[in-house]
Amino acid sequence: MRIAAGFAGGMRLGSTCGAATGAFMVLGLRHAGDNCDVTAGRADVYARGVEFTRRFQRRNGSIVCRELLGCDISTTEGMKQAEERNLFKTTCVKMVEDAAEILEEMEGDNHTTD
Repeated sequence: MRIAAGFAGGMRLGSTCGAATGAFMVLGLRHAGDNCDVTAGRADVYARGVEFTRRFQRRNGSIVCRELLGCDISTTEGMKQAEERNLFKTTCVKMVEDAAEILEEMEGDNHTTD
């Protein structure tokens, strides 16, 4: 929980969705090679990250927080809008659910090829 605490309720940057960023962490934990300190050891993670991004964008239209929320939470005004519209408990929860579902789908896809 502590390693991902900065993603809860958004990273407050308005760029890459925190749920998607968390999914990349999961992909790294699951698929990085022992030699992940070099590019070759990260190749599988990179490929899976591209696939995750494609699926997430297909579901949600974007992977960018401010586009998903319709406001920029890196600004005071945008944060106020997000809070007033209850986006952290609605849209963000949906993004976390979608990210988890996509990861599960991808793992299911891999059982037939691993």
